[in-house]
Amino acid sequence: MAYPVVSEHVLDPVTGQLFKRRRRENMPPLLPGTVYVLQVGGHYRQYPEGLVFDPGHDDVLDASSVSLVDTRVRVVEVRRTLHSVSEADEFTIGVSFSCQVTDPELVARQGVVDVTAPLRAYLAGEDELPRTAAEFRIEEINAVRESVARRMTAYTTVAPPRVAGMQVEFVGTEVYVAEDLRGWEQTLRQQRRDQELQQGKQDFETRQTQQMAELLSLGPLYAEVLHMVRDGADMADVVRRMNEATALEQSRRATTEDAAATHARDMEKSVVDLIRVLLARPDGDAVFSEELIDVLIRLRNPAGESGPALTAGSPKSGARPQSTVGEGRRKPYAAGDGFVREEDDLVE
Repeated sequence: MAYPVVSEHVLDPVTGQLFKRRRRENMPPLLPGTVYVLQVGGHYRQYPEGLVFDPGHDDVLDASSVSLVDTRVRVVEVRRTLHSVSEADEFTIGVSFSCQVTDPELVARQGVVDVTAPLRAYLAGEDELPRTAAEFRIEEINAVRESVARRMTAYTTVAPPRVAGMQVEFVGTEVYVAEDLRGWEQTLRQQRRDQELQQGKQDFETRQTQQMAELLSLGPLYAEVLHMVRDGADMADVVRRMNEATALEQSRRATTEDAAATHARDMEKSVVDLIRVLLARPDGDAVFSEELIDVLIRLRNPAGESGPALTAGSPKSGARPQSTVGEGRRKPYAAGDGFVREEDDLVE
């Protein structure tokens, strides 16, 4: 770093010419914020600041060298490496100083080409910094920052930095993260972000699924209307599908009712066949009890409807059914009278 002495140049002697004023033609250009410091004999002299440069000035003509000195305020940082609690890891601390040239002639005489050199020596003189850093792991960088800042504040107060011809003040400290630790932390952070993003997507899908399930539970009509509202479905197409669904439901119900009616007819026929078989037995008259009649009624009428013929004309327990023999021609079986009126009707 070329600060505060930006450059140094050796000047050749200026020879005199007859009837011509001597001038120095090989002076380096004056940069913004810099001043000329001329070496004349064994002395260093600053060219008067604020004056227009005169190549025929006595000091310019007699100078053997010239230095360009930067007099502006600069913030300079110097760094130092410190071991952590593990010898495998190191902290890199940076200490910033505010610097300004107060005596350009002294700076040129001392040849302070790079101000960071004396500042690094000053920072290396602080013996407590290595012990402070050795108390922490590499991951505890925030604690190291705090401890280093306190230590440097105390150090610069008790023994402030000094550079010849300059005013140097302590500004602050910084502890830099090692590249491997930085990469590790960035990887962990990215993984956490990916996990949070994935969890957020899953939560959103779960909520959306629950909402859709609740909407669909309201019925197909609501689902069709929702499809029309959200997806811009054509109303005529929605009505057509609804009509098809209604027709399908009616067809299903009709098929179910037909199957139920067929089952009822088959059951009634089975009951009649069973009664005929029972009456055909030698002890057929004793078979009919109130319990059997109730069972037959339930088989014929699962819904619990009563059979008027069986309940009114059925034989009581232990009694023989009354016969109509000898009373003329037997009354034929009527479908509206239930199953039987007299057991003799079933024999035929």
